[in-house]
Amino acid sequence: MRASHWLALVTALVMTGVAGVLFGTMHLGLADTWRALAGTADTTTLFVVRELRLPRATLAALLGAGLGLSGAALQGVLRNQLAEPYLLGVSGGAAVGAVIAASAGIAIALVPIAAFAGAVIAVAIALFVAHATRSRGDPRVLVMAGVVVGAFANAAIMVLLANSDASTVRNAVWWMMGSAANATWSQAGWLAAYVAAGGAALVAMARTLDALSLGEDSAAGLGVDVERSARRVYLIASLVAAATVAAAGLVGFVGLVVPHIGRRLGATGHRTLLVASALIGATLVIAADLVARVALPPAELPLGAVTAVLGVPFFLATLRRMT
Repeated sequence: MRASHWLALVTALVMTGVAGVLFGTMHLGLADTWRALAGTADTTTLFVVRELRLPRATLAALLGAGLGLSGAALQGVLRNQLAEPYLLGVSGGAAVGAVIAASAGIAIALVPIAAFAGAVIAVAIALFVAHATRSRGDPRVLVMAGVVVGAFANAAIMVLLANSDASTVRNAVWWMMGSAANATWSQAGWLAAYVAAGGAALVAMARTLDALSLGEDSAAGLGVDVERSARRVYLIASLVAAATVAAAGLVGFVGLVVPHIGRRLGATGHRTLLVASALIGATLVIAADLVARVALPPAELPLGAVTAVLGVPFFLATLRRMT
């Protein structure tokens, strides 16, 4: 990628982040926001900026970065332009694990571990189904297997919530549609730890991903332990996706769209693509969250619904090109 492209990505992220803090039900000017950051604004402005909008914009950026990293890694290791956590059932499986953990009263920082277990099971089932049809490399079969796993995960969540009170069910359904509305600094902090660790691990495996994207035979010829390396990428990408689900629910199609944008900007090798996907994903989700807040005031749209409006047409267009 050219230096100008990197500058554009960073500039877009900064500008989108600023917009995420400035705009909302209560409009703030740059001067008010700056005074709030400096600690000299009035109490209401301080609370809105420091306790509501800044943690929300930060959480949205981390969600986008994590989903972008996960999507880019899964597309590379599966050699599948339609692969992404939501469509492969990873997010659905993670949601089941997170709901079970939350219902059991597990500490919030450990919820991603439960979500990770659900994500791993979902990945294993999707790959098993695709492999059983002897079509593991067929993107359409793998996506269909992931959709089935995701549907089963949603049904499992409904069963888990069957005896819950109306308030709990309403909150769970809203969470499943994705939302950064309840963002806190502690929530953003532990998500940052998961995304940073997972992202660093994936970037460290970039050369391996480059080899795997060439095909199993080519990768083996380059000295890569194909099965072991692919399993590592699956697990790391699943952990990152699981952490985003535990933090904000199901936010689909980001991992699908973002790597394609990165490639069109000139990202070829996976090291470049992973970093670019993190930046693009962060920008995209901050923008989507801003739309969710201001589109229909005073009501707020689910974040996952906004990303789906963008992602579904993109998915259909990509599928059409592949057929």
